Amino acid sequence: MLSKTFTLLFYLKKPKNYQSGKMPIYIRFTINKQRVEIATKRECEPEKWNQSSGRKNGIKEDVRSLNAYLDTLQTKVYDAHRRLIDSGKQITANGIKDILTGTTDRPRMIIEIFKDHNHEMHALIGKDFARGTYNRYEAALRNVQEFILYKYKVKDLSLDKLDYNLISSYAFYLKTKRNISHNTTMKYLVYFKKIVLICVKNGWLVRDPFFAFSMAKQEIDRRPLDESELRAVEEKKFGNQRLQKVRDIFLFCCYTGLSYVDVQKLKRSEIIDGFDGRKWLSIKRQKTDTPSKIPLLSVPLDILNRYSDHIQCVSQDRLLPVMTNQRMNSYLKEIADICGIERNITFHLARHTFATTVTLSNNVPIESVSKMLGHKDLRTTQHYAKIVDKKVSNDMEDLRLRLELKNAEQT
Repeated sequence: MLSKTFTLLFYLKKPKNYQSGKMPIYIRFTINKQRVEIATKRECEPEKWNQSSGRKNGIKEDVRSLNAYLDTLQTKVYDAHRRLIDSGKQITANGIKDILTGTTDRPRMIIEIFKDHNHEMHALIGKDFARGTYNRYEAALRNVQEFILYKYKVKDLSLDKLDYNLISSYAFYLKTKRNISHNTTMKYLVYFKKIVLICVKNGWLVRDPFFAFSMAKQEIDRRPLDESELRAVEEKKFGNQRLQKVRDIFLFCCYTGLSYVDVQKLKRSEIIDGFDGRKWLSIKRQKTDTPSKIPLLSVPLDILNRYSDHIQCVSQDRLLPVMTNQRMNSYLKEIADICGIERNITFHLARHTFATTVTLSNNVPIESVSKMLGHKDLRTTQHYAKIVDKKVSNDMEDLRLRLELKNAEQT
Protein backbone atom coordinates (compact mmCIF):
# COMPACT_ATOMS: atom_id res chain seq x y z
CA MET A 1 0.00 0.00 0.00
CA LEU A 2 1.42 3.39 -1.02
CA SER A 3 2.07 6.08 1.56
CA LYS A 4 -0.88 8.42 2.10
CA THR A 5 1.49 11.37 1.94
CA PHE A 6 3.05 10.29 -1.37
CA THR A 7 2.37 12.71 -4.26
CA LEU A 8 3.80 12.91 -7.78
CA LEU A 9 3.62 15.74 -10.30
CA PHE A 10 5.02 16.59 -13.73
CA TYR A 11 5.37 20.31 -14.44
CA LEU A 12 7.17 22.89 -16.57
CA LYS A 13 9.96 24.80 -14.86
CA LYS A 14 10.71 28.28 -16.17
CA PRO A 15 14.46 28.71 -16.75
CA LYS A 16 16.31 31.77 -15.51
CA ASN A 17 15.99 34.71 -17.93
CA TYR A 18 13.30 32.78 -19.86
CA GLN A 19 11.55 34.77 -22.60
CA SER A 20 9.85 32.32 -24.95
CA GLY A 21 10.01 28.83 -26.40
CA LYS A 22 10.05 25.39 -24.85
CA MET A 23 10.47 24.85 -21.11
CA PRO A 24 12.07 21.84 -19.39
CA ILE A 25 9.76 19.23 -17.85
CA TYR A 26 10.44 18.27 -14.25
CA ILE A 27 9.05 15.52 -12.07
CA ARG A 28 8.38 16.31 -8.42
CA PHE A 29 7.51 13.76 -5.75
CA THR A 30 6.82 14.49 -2.11
CA ILE A 31 6.78 12.11 0.85
CA ASN A 32 6.01 13.30 4.38
CA LYS A 33 6.69 16.92 3.35
CA GLN A 34 10.10 16.01 1.90
CA ARG A 35 10.20 17.19 -1.71
CA VAL A 36 12.54 16.16 -4.53
CA GLU A 37 12.65 17.52 -8.09
CA ILE A 38 14.35 15.77 -11.01
CA ALA A 39 14.78 17.01 -14.59
CA THR A 40 13.22 14.58 -17.10
CA LYS A 41 15.54 15.87 -19.86
CA ARG A 42 12.49 16.56 -22.02
CA GLU A 43 10.89 19.88 -23.04
CA CYS A 44 7.45 21.18 -24.01
CA GLU A 45 5.85 24.38 -25.28
CA PRO A 46 3.94 26.07 -22.42
CA GLU A 47 0.83 26.58 -24.57
CA LYS A 48 0.67 22.82 -25.34
CA TRP A 49 1.15 21.63 -21.76
CA ASN A 50 -1.85 20.24 -19.86
CA GLN A 51 -1.23 21.24 -16.25
CA SER A 52 -3.98 19.07 -14.74
CA SER A 53 -2.83 15.85 -16.42
CA GLY A 54 0.87 16.67 -16.43
CA ARG A 55 1.15 15.71 -20.07
CA LYS A 56 1.45 17.38 -23.48
CA ASN A 57 -1.74 17.97 -25.48
CA GLY A 58 -1.98 16.51 -28.97
CA ILE A 59 -2.17 13.26 -30.93
CA LYS A 60 0.91 13.45 -33.14
CA GLU A 61 3.64 10.84 -32.90
CA ASP A 62 6.10 13.12 -31.06
CA VAL A 63 3.41 13.95 -28.48
CA ARG A 64 2.53 10.28 -27.92
CA SER A 65 6.26 9.46 -27.63
CA LEU A 66 6.81 12.19 -25.02
CA ASN A 67 3.75 11.22 -22.96
CA ALA A 68 4.73 7.55 -23.11
CA TYR A 69 8.17 8.47 -21.78
CA LEU A 70 6.59 10.39 -18.90
CA ASP A 71 4.29 7.43 -18.19
CA THR A 72 7.34 5.15 -18.02
CA LEU A 73 9.13 7.56 -15.69
CA GLN A 74 6.06 7.73 -13.44
CA THR A 75 5.94 3.93 -13.31
CA LYS A 76 9.63 3.86 -12.29
CA VAL A 77 8.90 6.24 -9.40
CA TYR A 78 6.08 3.99 -8.13
CA ASP A 79 8.29 0.92 -8.58
CA ALA A 80 11.05 2.61 -6.55
CA HIS A 81 8.51 3.42 -3.85
CA ARG A 82 7.43 -0.22 -3.81
CA ARG A 83 11.07 -1.40 -3.58
CA LEU A 84 11.59 0.68 -0.47
CA ILE A 85 8.47 -0.81 1.11
CA ASP A 86 9.47 -4.38 0.23
CA SER A 87 13.02 -3.91 1.54
CA GLY A 88 11.77 -2.53 4.85
CA LYS A 89 13.83 0.65 4.42
CA GLN A 90 12.64 4.08 5.45
CA ILE A 91 10.49 5.57 2.69
CA THR A 92 11.80 9.02 1.74
CA ALA A 93 11.82 11.19 -1.36
CA ASN A 94 15.62 11.08 -1.42
CA GLY A 95 15.48 7.30 -1.19
CA ILE A 96 13.35 7.17 -4.34
CA LYS A 97 15.68 9.63 -6.08
CA ASP A 98 18.67 7.43 -5.24
CA ILE A 99 17.01 4.42 -6.86
CA LEU A 100 16.06 6.41 -9.97
CA THR A 101 19.53 7.91 -10.40
CA GLY A 102 21.34 4.68 -9.54
CA THR A 103 23.05 6.19 -6.48
CA THR A 104 22.11 3.13 -4.44
CA ASP A 105 24.44 1.04 -6.57
CA ARG A 106 27.40 2.72 -4.83
CA PRO A 107 27.42 2.62 -1.01
CA ARG A 108 27.30 5.95 0.82
CA MET A 109 30.45 6.65 2.80
CA ILE A 110 30.73 8.17 6.29
CA ILE A 111 33.68 10.52 5.66
CA GLU A 112 32.28 11.60 2.29
CA ILE A 113 28.99 12.65 3.89
CA PHE A 114 30.84 14.39 6.75
CA LYS A 115 32.95 16.33 4.23
CA ASP A 116 29.85 17.36 2.24
CA HIS A 117 28.27 18.67 5.43
CA ASN A 118 31.34 20.70 6.36
CA HIS A 119 31.66 22.04 2.81
CA GLU A 120 28.09 23.39 2.99
CA MET A 121 28.74 24.78 6.47
CA HIS A 122 31.84 26.62 5.21
CA ALA A 123 29.72 28.36 2.55
CA LEU A 124 27.38 29.61 5.31
CA ILE A 125 30.06 31.10 7.60
CA GLY A 126 28.90 34.55 8.63
CA LYS A 127 25.30 33.72 7.69
CA ASP A 128 24.12 30.67 9.61
CA PHE A 129 27.36 29.65 11.33
CA ALA A 130 30.35 31.24 13.05
CA ARG A 131 33.84 30.26 11.86
CA GLY A 132 34.53 28.76 15.28
CA THR A 133 31.62 26.34 14.81
CA TYR A 134 32.97 25.29 11.41
CA ASN A 135 36.45 24.76 12.89
CA ARG A 136 35.01 22.47 15.57
CA TYR A 137 33.27 20.34 12.93
CA GLU A 138 36.52 20.17 10.96
CA ALA A 139 38.30 18.93 14.10
CA ALA A 140 35.51 16.38 14.62
CA LEU A 141 35.91 15.19 11.01
CA ARG A 142 39.67 14.71 11.48
CA ASN A 143 39.00 12.64 14.61
CA VAL A 144 36.58 10.34 12.79
CA GLN A 145 39.02 9.98 9.86
CA GLU A 146 41.88 9.05 12.18
CA PHE A 147 39.67 6.60 14.09
CA ILE A 148 38.48 4.80 10.94
CA LEU A 149 42.06 4.55 9.66
CA TYR A 150 43.25 3.23 13.06
CA LYS A 151 40.39 0.79 13.64
CA TYR A 152 39.52 -0.42 10.12
CA LYS A 153 42.74 0.38 8.21
CA VAL A 154 40.79 2.21 5.48
CA LYS A 155 40.29 5.89 4.64
CA ASP A 156 36.49 5.71 4.58
CA LEU A 157 33.73 3.35 5.65
CA SER A 158 30.29 2.61 4.18
CA LEU A 159 27.19 3.59 6.13
CA ASP A 160 26.14 -0.02 6.66
CA LYS A 161 29.09 -0.33 9.09
CA LEU A 162 27.74 2.56 11.21
CA ASP A 163 26.22 0.94 14.28
CA TYR A 164 26.28 1.09 18.08
CA ASN A 165 29.55 -0.85 18.24
CA LEU A 166 31.33 1.64 15.95
CA ILE A 167 30.19 4.59 18.07
CA SER A 168 31.20 2.86 21.28
CA SER A 169 34.61 2.02 19.80
CA TYR A 170 35.03 5.62 18.64
CA ALA A 171 34.36 6.95 22.14
CA PHE A 172 36.84 4.44 23.58
CA TYR A 173 39.44 5.50 20.98
CA LEU A 174 39.08 9.21 21.83
CA LYS A 175 39.49 8.56 25.55
CA THR A 176 42.35 6.05 25.38
CA LYS A 177 44.40 6.60 22.22
CA ARG A 178 43.81 10.35 22.02
CA ASN A 179 43.70 10.90 25.81
CA ILE A 180 40.65 13.19 25.49
CA SER A 181 38.51 13.84 28.58
CA HIS A 182 35.03 12.35 28.92
CA ASN A 183 33.18 15.63 28.44
CA THR A 184 35.23 16.65 25.39
CA THR A 185 34.65 13.18 23.95
CA MET A 186 30.92 13.72 24.36
CA LYS A 187 31.22 17.03 22.47
CA TYR A 188 32.91 15.29 19.54
CA LEU A 189 30.17 12.65 19.58
CA VAL A 190 27.52 15.40 19.39
CA TYR A 191 29.11 16.68 16.17
CA PHE A 192 29.26 13.15 14.78
CA LYS A 193 25.64 12.52 15.76
CA LYS A 194 24.50 15.47 13.66
CA ILE A 195 25.99 13.78 10.60
CA VAL A 196 24.32 10.50 11.56
CA LEU A 197 20.92 12.21 11.92
CA ILE A 198 21.33 13.70 8.43
CA CYS A 199 21.71 10.13 7.16
CA VAL A 200 18.61 9.00 9.08
CA LYS A 201 16.50 11.90 7.78
CA ASN A 202 17.55 11.15 4.20
CA GLY A 203 16.66 7.49 4.59
CA TRP A 204 20.25 6.33 4.20
CA LEU A 205 20.12 4.77 7.68
CA VAL A 206 17.06 2.89 8.92
CA ARG A 207 17.57 3.86 12.54
CA ASP A 208 19.76 6.10 14.69
CA PRO A 209 22.73 4.05 15.99
CA PHE A 210 23.11 6.58 18.82
CA PHE A 211 19.68 5.56 20.16
CA ALA A 212 20.90 3.51 23.13
CA PHE A 213 24.25 5.29 23.57
CA SER A 214 24.54 7.43 26.71
CA MET A 215 26.03 10.86 26.04
CA ALA A 216 25.70 12.20 29.57
CA LYS A 217 28.47 14.54 30.68
CA GLN A 218 30.26 14.35 34.01
CA GLU A 219 29.76 17.13 36.51
CA ILE A 220 32.83 19.37 36.75
CA ASP A 221 33.69 21.74 39.56
CA ARG A 222 33.35 25.11 37.87
CA ARG A 223 32.76 27.16 40.97
CA PRO A 224 33.26 30.84 40.23
CA LEU A 225 35.58 32.94 42.34
CA ASP A 226 33.86 33.95 45.55
CA GLU A 227 34.15 37.48 46.97
CA SER A 228 37.30 36.81 48.98
CA GLU A 229 39.05 35.08 46.04
CA LEU A 230 38.06 37.87 43.64
CA ARG A 231 39.31 40.48 46.09
CA ALA A 232 42.61 38.57 46.51
CA VAL A 233 43.18 38.64 42.75
CA GLU A 234 42.24 42.33 42.57
CA GLU A 235 44.46 43.49 45.43
CA LYS A 236 47.55 41.38 44.74
CA LYS A 237 50.58 43.35 43.54
CA PHE A 238 52.51 41.56 40.81
CA GLY A 239 56.12 42.44 40.12
CA ASN A 240 55.86 40.53 36.86
CA GLN A 241 54.31 42.69 34.11
CA ARG A 242 53.14 39.63 32.20
CA LEU A 243 51.09 38.35 35.16
CA GLN A 244 49.80 41.86 35.82
CA LYS A 245 48.46 42.08 32.27
CA VAL A 246 46.78 38.65 32.39
CA ARG A 247 45.25 39.47 35.80
CA ASP A 248 43.84 42.75 34.47
CA ILE A 249 42.24 41.15 31.40
CA PHE A 250 40.82 38.35 33.56
CA LEU A 251 39.37 40.92 35.99
CA PHE A 252 37.93 42.90 33.09
CA CYS A 253 35.92 39.80 32.10
CA CYS A 254 34.93 39.14 35.72
CA TYR A 255 33.21 42.54 35.69
CA THR A 256 31.79 42.41 32.14
CA GLY A 257 30.99 38.72 31.56
CA LEU A 258 32.86 38.58 28.25
CA SER A 259 34.27 35.29 27.00
CA TYR A 260 37.85 34.99 25.76
CA VAL A 261 36.90 35.19 22.07
CA ASP A 262 34.83 38.34 22.66
CA VAL A 263 37.40 40.23 24.71
CA GLN A 264 40.16 39.19 22.31
CA LYS A 265 38.46 40.95 19.37
CA LEU A 266 37.13 43.92 21.36
CA LYS A 267 37.57 47.16 19.39
CA ARG A 268 37.70 50.75 20.61
CA SER A 269 34.60 51.60 18.58
CA GLU A 270 32.60 49.14 20.70
CA ILE A 271 32.68 51.51 23.69
CA ILE A 272 29.67 53.79 23.42
CA ASP A 273 28.02 56.55 25.45
CA GLY A 274 24.89 55.08 27.01
CA PHE A 275 21.56 56.82 27.46
CA ASP A 276 22.52 57.31 31.12
CA GLY A 277 25.67 59.27 30.24
CA ARG A 278 27.95 56.39 31.25
CA LYS A 279 30.27 54.23 29.16
CA TRP A 280 28.86 50.96 27.82
CA LEU A 281 30.21 48.06 25.79
CA SER A 282 28.12 47.29 22.71
CA ILE A 283 29.15 44.04 21.00
CA LYS A 284 27.86 41.06 19.08
CA ARG A 285 28.76 37.78 20.74
CA GLN A 286 30.73 35.64 18.30
CA LYS A 287 29.33 32.34 19.58
CA THR A 288 25.64 33.19 19.25
CA ASP A 289 25.78 36.29 17.00
CA THR A 290 23.49 38.05 19.49
CA PRO A 291 23.89 41.70 20.55
CA SER A 292 25.05 42.40 24.09
CA LYS A 293 25.21 45.77 25.87
CA ILE A 294 27.07 46.02 29.16
CA PRO A 295 27.39 49.11 31.40
CA LEU A 296 31.02 49.47 32.49
CA LEU A 297 31.73 49.51 36.22
CA SER A 298 34.70 51.36 37.69
CA VAL A 299 37.04 48.31 37.71
CA PRO A 300 36.84 47.59 33.94
CA LEU A 301 36.95 51.33 33.18
CA ASP A 302 40.19 51.70 35.16
CA ILE A 303 41.66 48.69 33.33
CA LEU A 304 40.77 50.15 29.92
CA ASN A 305 42.40 53.47 30.85
CA ARG A 306 45.52 51.60 31.94
CA TYR A 307 45.99 50.08 28.47
CA SER A 308 44.66 52.91 26.29
CA ASP A 309 48.19 53.75 25.05
CA HIS A 310 49.52 50.18 24.93
CA ILE A 311 51.40 49.64 21.66
CA GLN A 312 49.49 46.43 20.80
CA CYS A 313 46.12 48.12 21.42
CA VAL A 314 47.01 51.17 19.32
CA SER A 315 48.46 49.19 16.39
CA GLN A 316 45.63 46.62 16.27
CA ASP A 317 42.72 48.91 17.24
CA ARG A 318 42.01 46.76 20.29
CA LEU A 319 40.91 47.71 23.79
CA LEU A 320 43.14 45.20 25.58
CA PRO A 321 46.44 43.41 24.73
CA VAL A 322 45.03 39.87 24.84
CA MET A 323 47.39 36.92 24.24
CA THR A 324 46.39 33.37 23.28
CA ASN A 325 43.85 31.55 25.42
CA GLN A 326 46.35 28.78 26.13
CA ARG A 327 48.96 31.22 27.48
CA MET A 328 46.33 33.11 29.47
CA ASN A 329 45.22 29.90 31.19
CA SER A 330 48.81 28.93 31.88
CA TYR A 331 49.52 32.27 33.58
CA LEU A 332 46.22 32.13 35.49
CA LYS A 333 47.50 28.98 37.22
CA GLU A 334 50.48 31.00 38.44
CA ILE A 335 48.18 33.80 39.58
CA ALA A 336 46.00 31.33 41.51
CA ASP A 337 49.08 29.94 43.31
CA ILE A 338 50.35 33.42 44.19
CA CYS A 339 46.91 34.48 45.47
CA GLY A 340 46.50 31.32 47.58
CA ILE A 341 43.58 29.93 45.54
CA GLU A 342 43.87 26.16 45.80
CA ARG A 343 42.12 25.11 42.61
CA ASN A 344 42.50 25.44 38.88
CA ILE A 345 41.46 28.79 37.36
CA THR A 346 40.71 29.07 33.66
CA PHE A 347 39.81 32.17 31.70
CA HIS A 348 36.21 31.03 31.22
CA LEU A 349 35.78 31.15 35.01
CA ALA A 350 35.63 34.95 34.68
CA ARG A 351 32.28 34.64 32.90
CA HIS A 352 30.92 32.43 35.68
CA THR A 353 32.23 34.89 38.27
CA PHE A 354 30.43 37.77 36.58
CA ALA A 355 27.19 35.79 36.44
CA THR A 356 27.23 34.78 40.10
CA THR A 357 29.58 36.66 42.43
CA VAL A 358 29.42 40.05 40.71
CA THR A 359 25.77 40.21 39.56
CA LEU A 360 23.32 37.61 40.92
CA SER A 361 24.84 37.66 44.42
CA ASN A 362 24.29 41.41 44.46
CA ASN A 363 20.60 41.09 43.53
CA VAL A 364 20.92 41.92 39.82
CA PRO A 365 17.85 40.25 38.22
CA ILE A 366 18.65 37.15 36.18
CA GLU A 367 16.89 38.71 33.16
CA SER A 368 19.41 41.57 33.18
CA VAL A 369 22.31 39.15 33.64
CA SER A 370 21.07 37.06 30.71
CA LYS A 371 20.88 40.13 28.47
CA MET A 372 24.42 41.25 29.36
CA LEU A 373 25.77 37.75 28.76
CA GLY A 374 24.14 37.76 25.32
CA HIS A 375 22.15 34.59 25.96
CA LYS A 376 19.19 33.77 23.72
CA ASP A 377 17.52 31.61 26.36
CA LEU A 378 17.16 32.29 30.09
CA ARG A 379 17.81 28.61 30.79
CA THR A 380 21.36 29.07 29.50
CA THR A 381 21.91 31.78 32.10
CA GLN A 382 20.54 29.52 34.81
CA HIS A 383 23.11 26.91 33.78
CA TYR A 384 25.97 29.43 33.93
CA ALA A 385 24.80 31.29 36.98
CA LYS A 386 23.82 28.83 39.67
CA ILE A 387 22.51 30.76 42.63
CA VAL A 388 25.19 30.96 45.29
CA ASP A 389 24.72 30.43 49.03
CA LYS A 390 24.93 34.13 49.83
CA LYS A 391 22.04 34.92 47.48
CA VAL A 392 19.92 32.15 49.02
CA SER A 393 20.82 33.40 52.51
CA ASN A 394 19.88 37.01 51.64
CA ASP A 395 16.58 35.94 50.08
CA MET A 396 15.65 33.83 53.10
CA GLU A 397 16.66 36.64 55.47
CA ASP A 398 14.33 39.00 53.60
CA LEU A 399 11.57 36.40 53.87
CA ARG A 400 12.22 35.96 57.61
CA LEU A 401 11.91 39.71 58.20
CA ARG A 402 8.71 39.92 56.17
CA LEU A 403 7.15 37.01 58.06
CA GLU A 404 8.14 38.49 61.45
CA LEU A 405 6.67 41.85 60.43
CA LYS A 406 3.47 40.14 59.26
CA ASN A 407 3.16 38.21 62.53
CA ALA A 408 3.75 41.38 64.56
CA GLU A 409 0.96 43.17 62.70
CA GLN A 410 -1.46 40.33 63.40
CA THR A 411 -0.79 40.26 67.17
